[in-house]
Amino acid sequence: MKDTLTPNIRENIEQREIDILSPYAAKSRETAGRATKEEPCSIRTEYQRDKDRIIHSKAFRRLKHKTQVFFSPTNDHYRTRMTHTLEVSQIARTIARALNLNEDLTEAISLGHDLGHTPFGHSGEDVLNEIMDEGFRHSSHSVRVVTKIENLNLTKETIDGILHHSGSLEHESKAGTLEGKLVKLSDKIAYINHDIDDAIRAGIIKEENLPQDCIKYFAIERNERITKMVSDIIQNSYGKNYVKMSEESLFYINKLRTWMFENVYTNSIAKAEEWKVTGIINSLFEYYEKMLKDRVPFADEKSVKLTVCDYIAGMTDRYAIQKYSDFFIPHSLQSLNNDEFLFTLAGINGIPV
Repeated sequence: MKDTLTPNIRENIEQREIDILSPYAAKSRETAGRATKEEPCSIRTEYQRDKDRIIHSKAFRRLKHKTQVFFSPTNDHYRTRMTHTLEVSQIARTIARALNLNEDLTEAISLGHDLGHTPFGHSGEDVLNEIMDEGFRHSSHSVRVVTKIENLNLTKETIDGILHHSGSLEHESKAGTLEGKLVKLSDKIAYINHDIDDAIRAGIIKEENLPQDCIKYFAIERNERITKMVSDIIQNSYGKNYVKMSEESLFYINKLRTWMFENVYTNSIAKAEEWKVTGIINSLFEYYEKMLKDRVPFADEKSVKLTVCDYIAGMTDRYAIQKYSDFFIPHSLQSLNNDEFLFTLAGINGIPV
């Protein structure tokens, strides 16, 4: 007898979204689809499939060894790019649920938003931005990871949210869904609060150093600050066709963010090793560029640089340090070259290898 129950699971979830979610929420049944059309899953909605594909991707697994703020930390309690991603996801899902938006799409965007981040955080991003003629932005590279490098064939809504997650809070996200817009806000809430936590742990700042008007408005305790920010978004956006903070909260969170840039992100203690990051990435880029040109001497220059950029951007902190050590630090015995993925990327970028 034909199983008629299983195919209805996805359909029931899709109908429940239409019945329960906000009229402004993205509905799985109404997705704009994928670049390559696929047969629908009998159990999961399209956004659930996106979320699962991201979690099972190699790029997602590498986030656990990529810097958030502090390079190659030995203290296991510092955030990495993966723990940051999980905190963004938790905050975003809380807001989405309260506003009756699509939690699955929200989570997919949250989990995928930093897949294209470089080793050594924004310092690594800045180096690649200088090297590449067309610049480098981790948000755009995250899209490249899911569409070209790993080709996850995600829905257009998830890709759109990933692309538009970054930028200042003064400008509303250009994402085409409210789910994408709230991930941008959740990203800022997550990193401002957990970076304060890590900076205090590192001894760079003390609680009493924080701008007191901001602390008075939000709270001194991290969980209370996050609750205040999240509650403000919910109260200001409930039942509306937008996701925004109140003007007052936006003023204080921007002031707190500016203070963090001045006292943590560009602090000489936090960035004392940044010049080494520049040396590592520049050296690796030159090495791999020469390696690829030697192997394929007639390769297009732009494709070669793109391939090397793809490869280095995907590295974890420790892998980049290991490769730098292999190539530029004397060893008693030459390490085995395991850079074959460089040539896999070359094939993706049209270089015949």
